Amino acid sequence: MIEVSINGEPRKLAAGMTVAGLLAELALPGDKVAVERNLEIVPRSTFAQVALAQGDRLEIVHFVGGGQDDGDGWEVAGRQFKSRLIVGTGKYKDYATNAAAVTASGAEIVTVAVRRVNVTDRGAPMLTDFIDPKKFTYLPNTAGCFTADDAIRTLRLAREAGGWNLVKLEVLGEARTLYPDMAETLKATEVLVKEGFDVMVYCADDPIAAKKLEDLGACAIMPLGSLIGSGLGIQNPVTIRMIIEGAKVPVLVDAGVGTASDAAAAMELGCAGVLMNTAIAEAKDPLLMARAMKLAVESGRLAYRAGRMAKRRYADPSSPLAGLI
Repeated sequence: MIEVSINGEPRKLAAGMTVAGLLAELALPGDKVAVERNLEIVPRSTFAQVALAQGDRLEIVHFVGGGQDDGDGWEVAGRQFKSRLIVGTGKYKDYATNAAAVTASGAEIVTVAVRRVNVTDRGAPMLTDFIDPKKFTYLPNTAGCFTADDAIRTLRLAREAGGWNLVKLEVLGEARTLYPDMAETLKATEVLVKEGFDVMVYCADDPIAAKKLEDLGACAIMPLGSLIGSGLGIQNPVTIRMIIEGAKVPVLVDAGVGTASDAAAAMELGCAGVLMNTAIAEAKDPLLMARAMKLAVESGRLAYRAGRMAKRRYADPSSPLAGLI
C-alpha cells in the first residue's frame, strides 16, 4: 500500500495504481475531470500509464457553478455569439435551478469555477450533468484567486479538464471588496496570452489599465460596474464609456448588476455584453429574473443602436405650437 494526498485528504491506495485506476475507484469520469500530480498536470491521454507513488499530492478538479437572433451578434477571440448576456453558475440552490435559469436567460456562455472534486461522495452531481458543455460555451474563471500564480495554475487545470482556451481571468486584491489587483492581473494576463489562452479580463474601471490589458493581448475587457455581488449597479458610467471608446476589443460590464435596469444601462453605454450571476441566482424568482435580464440586455442594445435623443435644459413641446386655437 502507498499513501497519497487527494484534494488535501490522505488516502491509502494499492501499490502501482495508475491515475486511471484511481479515477475508476472513485467512480469519476476521466473525460470530465483534470488531475494535477505534484503541481504538474497529468495529460488525460496518459492516465492509464502514470503510476502513483508514495507521497504523491493529487488535485482532482471539475467545473462547478461558480438571444434573440436579429443579425446583431458579437465576436470574441474569433468566436461568434448571438446572446450578449453571460451568466454565472454559482449561488443557486441546486444545479437544476441553475440550468433552468441559464435556459431562461438565453445565454450561450456560462462562467464556471474550477473546484476540487468531492472524492468522499461518489454520487455528488456535477455541473456538466445539468448544463451540457456541448450546447453552451463554458468560460472557466479564476474566482477566489488572489495571486497571478494561483490564477495561472487554475486556468491550466481548466484547459486540461475541458479543453477550452477561452477563459475569464480575475485576480482579487482582498476578500472584503473582491476588487481586482491590477498588478497581479496584468502579470497573469501576459503569461496566459503567451501560453495560448484567449483571456477575457475582469478589471477596475480604469481606462489606462484597460488599455494595458488590451496591449498585452486580452481578447475582452471586463470592468466592474460595482463590487462583485453588491447589486449596486454601474457606479462609474463615464469611465466605462471611456474604456469602450478607447478599446478595439469587446468591453463587457462584469459585476455589480442588481436588476434589469442595470443591465440595460450597461448596454446603452455601448458595452458588447454584460456578465452577471448574483442578480439572477439570489432573486426571489431566478427564472423570472433571468428572462428579465435577457430582455433588458436586448432592449439596452436596441436603444444604443437607435441613438438616444439629446438632453435639453428646457422643455421642447411634442406637439407643434403653430396653429393653436
